[in-house]
Amino acid sequence: MSTQQTPQPRLVALRYRDFRLLWIGQLLSIIGSQMQITAVNWHIYEILRGNVYPISLLGHKVDLGAAALGLGTLGLVRVIPIVLFALLGGLLADTQDRRKLLIWTQIASAIFAGLLAAFTLAGRDSLLIIYLLTAAGAAAGAFDGPARQSLVPNLVPRAYLTNAVSLNTLLFEFGTILGPAIAGVMLGSFHIGLIYAVNALSFLTVLAALLLMHYRGRPAAANTGLGWHMLIEGLRFTYGSRIIWSTMLLDFFATFFSSARTMLPLVAGQLLGISVQGYGLLSTAQPLGALLAGAILSLRKDIHRQGVVLLVSVAIYGLATALFGVSTIFAFSYFLYALTGAGDTVSTVIRGTIRQIMTPDHLRGRMTSVNMMFFMGGPQLGELEAGLVAATLGVSFSIVSGGIATLLLTAWVAWQYPHLRNYINGSEDTN
Repeated sequence: MSTQQTPQPRLVALRYRDFRLLWIGQLLSIIGSQMQITAVNWHIYEILRGNVYPISLLGHKVDLGAAALGLGTLGLVRVIPIVLFALLGGLLADTQDRRKLLIWTQIASAIFAGLLAAFTLAGRDSLLIIYLLTAAGAAAGAFDGPARQSLVPNLVPRAYLTNAVSLNTLLFEFGTILGPAIAGVMLGSFHIGLIYAVNALSFLTVLAALLLMHYRGRPAAANTGLGWHMLIEGLRFTYGSRIIWSTMLLDFFATFFSSARTMLPLVAGQLLGISVQGYGLLSTAQPLGALLAGAILSLRKDIHRQGVVLLVSVAIYGLATALFGVSTIFAFSYFLYALTGAGDTVSTVIRGTIRQIMTPDHLRGRMTSVNMMFFMGGPQLGELEAGLVAATLGVSFSIVSGGIATLLLTAWVAWQYPHLRNYINGSEDTN
């Protein structure tokens, strides 16, 4: 009891060497990955506008509707590998050495990013190559995500797990601020292939951290093969926990309808009329809002009535997205896009802590893989949906309708899952 009453040091998880190594390595890697995501979006936008390479479709120059559809297709390209491989990645994370599995995923990711850099620098890039190598990177991520998230509870004591989750959220936001900002500068001054090369090198920092770790863990679950019963066990647990399942549904709905990130080049060019540097600056708004919210959360000892806070934060995310879709003033758009990041971060910290605490270690990889299908499948499919709607009804309508849909579906989840609505700091109040 006395240890529970002792005030928890701030950033306490970083006092543990292995977690600190992984955290620093991931920070540099995420910066590189966010640089590449920003560059790929602009790369495809420019190709389909005909500004990089003169192209035609049935003899006619591709218009902005096709550019919207091409950007939306990125979501489909990224989600297919996740659907195909995420469950297998979760199973391997539970039955294999998570650290060794991560070493192989970093090597694969570095190779795919390096190939994209090589093709682009050589002038042999095309939509097909960009899509194929983006899909390959997403496949590596389907194995990386479950292993990485499941490894964290093995690196810090359970009492400091919430702090570790918050710090991981913060490092992601740091990366998503610096990555797009650096990419925006480089896009205006350097060959786009250099950004892909930087990303390839960034994976080596995580690889170095993994090799320097003292941690040498054993598989969390008994390796009885890669049979269906192991997969079903993870699915049954995830669906059986109504709290975990409802957070996944909420996450999927919000990111499916309110994911406006891939449409940013069109927002920058059509709604705001800004340059590529302005596009890079706008890309920093969401992570900046997320960073501020994460910093505030890290200074709090606890979040009261976490279920209600979670639902409200997602509602704010949807409302800010809807308003973002009609704004034509850069400063106001920047504020609204930052607000989506703040709302998303609050929900991310709460959701992540709930899932880690409520999931046994031998099931964490499989639970994470199911969550990955929701967490990553939602925004990627949402990008496709946004691209299709934008191509037919316009960018503004696509974003606004997505934000409104998020608000309505958040209300539905709140009504359908009272356990989530009444969740209070580690307990399910079913009253």
